[in-house]
Amino acid sequence: MELLGAASVVLLVCVLGLLSFTAWRGRAAKGKMPPGPAPLPVIGNLLQVKPKNMAKTLEKLSEEYGPVFTVQLGSDPVVVLHGRDAVKEALVDRADEFARRGTMPVGDRANNGLGIIFSNNKEWVDVRRFALTTLRNFGMGKRSIEERIMEEAEHLLEEINKTKGTPFDPTFLLSCCVSNVICAVVFGKRYDYKDNKFLGLMNNMNNIFEMMNSLWGQLYQMFSKILVYLPGPHNNIFDEFNALKAFVAEEMKTHQASLDPSSPQDFIDCFLIKMQEEKDQPNSSFHTENLITTTFDLFIAGTETTSTTIRYGLLLLLKHPRVQEKVQEEIDRVVGPSRRPCVADRSQLPYTDAVVHEIQRFIALVPLALPHTVAKDTPFRQYVIPKGTTIYPLLSSVLHDSKEFPNPLEFDPGHFLNENGTFKKSEFFMPFSAGKRICPGEGLARMEIFLVIATILQNFTLKPVVDSQELDVTPTLSGTGNVPPAYQLRALPRWEG
Repeated sequence: MELLGAASVVLLVCVLGLLSFTAWRGRAAKGKMPPGPAPLPVIGNLLQVKPKNMAKTLEKLSEEYGPVFTVQLGSDPVVVLHGRDAVKEALVDRADEFARRGTMPVGDRANNGLGIIFSNNKEWVDVRRFALTTLRNFGMGKRSIEERIMEEAEHLLEEINKTKGTPFDPTFLLSCCVSNVICAVVFGKRYDYKDNKFLGLMNNMNNIFEMMNSLWGQLYQMFSKILVYLPGPHNNIFDEFNALKAFVAEEMKTHQASLDPSSPQDFIDCFLIKMQEEKDQPNSSFHTENLITTTFDLFIAGTETTSTTIRYGLLLLLKHPRVQEKVQEEIDRVVGPSRRPCVADRSQLPYTDAVVHEIQRFIALVPLALPHTVAKDTPFRQYVIPKGTTIYPLLSSVLHDSKEFPNPLEFDPGHFLNENGTFKKSEFFMPFSAGKRICPGEGLARMEIFLVIATILQNFTLKPVVDSQELDVTPTLSGTGNVPPAYQLRALPRWEG
């Protein structure tokens, strides 16, 4: 009887495998779906696509299958776009057709179709437009937000000073600094770096970024239809999401109690006023759940990616002390010690600007971008991408293009410098994605990365705890995002007083 049962299982697996292979061959034979490796039943292309290093394995597959190819992650086919031409053609030249957010199980379960990052259709259009306008009114892209960043950088300098040249891990200091800028706009206040609740939130966000890019996080993205019903560490990430949303909900109640519709103080106030204006509209995008989710999106997107970029950048500067010296020489010459660097200095600090760009290019923080999809069967080159198919624009393949960036896997600020030392722009610089789904906080993030790094280097020389040659700058996790290795540094004051 046991032998009969085992034989049945084997037969079932063989039938599923044959059906899966036949379906794959059918797609390929019709010349509609882009080519790709043959998937196995249930696990798809898991043997070819390594969850621990998704981007690198996809780049390797492009060598065999070209710039547009298909892989099966779990039971679902995914179309991968490799290289600037394919990515630009889809996201920029045909932005309307490729503007929809694709399936991302972690985000879909956490946000339930609300907010800015994982939403679609009318709600996405309404809330994104409202968020961009409101953030702009509160100074995003204007001088007032620059002043907030510079003010927060002063608090960061104070905290670094307290280390008195002893080794420390910069993770939480950088998270607090960057987060306080978005807190000022969204919540109308900043938090002390020793505030336990605030530090808890920084820990939540750091855990989310690491969990999403862990092996379990990647497996959940591929096999959510099964794992959603099973216990295990893949479920812990949603506890972190819930903790952040509970904090936002608490802030919302505080704002409701003190709201003055004639004088909104921050993003939450503006959203509450909009909710009041549209309370009689049955299909309004402005309701309590969307307020919590949208504020959460702004809070986490405005903190984690930017602070991680700066943290990774400081590690690269520890690894390359001569680059750090050259940045300091330029800042000393142009800015000096008596005032802080500002955005207006950027044009006079081409080497510093090139270093900031090279950090973002080299680390390719979000190598896969967030997934896109198409609303209908869409012809693309000689293929047809079926409605609802997940599409991954491989941003790392653009940022690491060897034709545009010689030695793309080496950290070299010369990638963004002309022969005469002036700054060189590149259309391959896409760390924030491109098209209609480009990160809405791109302007804020670029300003923060430049100002924070320039201010730190104006005031401190950063020294590694180990020999700089021994520092490993390889991501410890590489899934949807690249997570830098943990490290410590010593910050030695450059000026007396």
